[in-house]
Amino acid sequence: MIRVFLLDDHEVVRRGLADLLQSSGDIEVVGESGSAQEAARRIPALRPDVAILDARLPDGNGIDVCRDVRAVDSSIKGLILTSYEDDEALFAAIMAGAAGYVLKQIRGTDLVDAVRRVAAGQSLLDPAITTRVLERIRNGVEQPRELKSLTEQERRILEYVAEGLTNREIAGKMFLAEKTVKNYVSSVLAKLGLERRTQAAVLATRLLGKST
Repeated sequence: MIRVFLLDDHEVVRRGLADLLQSSGDIEVVGESGSAQEAARRIPALRPDVAILDARLPDGNGIDVCRDVRAVDSSIKGLILTSYEDDEALFAAIMAGAAGYVLKQIRGTDLVDAVRRVAAGQSLLDPAITTRVLERIRNGVEQPRELKSLTEQERRILEYVAEGLTNREIAGKMFLAEKTVKNYVSSVLAKLGLERRTQAAVLATRLLGKST
């Protein structure tokens, strides 16, 4: 049996997914939650084969949960389920170690197949998108000297700071919790030897050619 955990803030959706998956005969739903924080605690303890994670939740998002869970137990496969299709979310999912990223418009039989494939160790991520992500990482080598200490995620945070976005706005764009963005901003300031957000924005504008 393939053990699955469901994370979605709508109970009706969770019930529908559970019925769909368990009717397949080879999939067992071992747990469910409507809270990102609760799921991040419970999933490692339950040790499902696959965690189906809603990308957007009131208290966080499935991509952060995927990253946190895999940091504890990398054998748990993350399958991001979302209503939205955009490169930023895909990029974040790949960087979080997700094995798949599927839209909620997916047919029921295709979702069951996706769970089976992910559980078997296959990736459902588009190779072309994965290639773009790797290119972005490789191109990071050509950064200005001041930015070389930053991770790819921190550099993206800095770019948004330069555009004048708030932590909440950045969190929405990057599918991160607002607290996580705040921690990233603090890390960026520390690495760049700066004290204030405005200083980071000025530096980023100069180095990255961003207009505020």
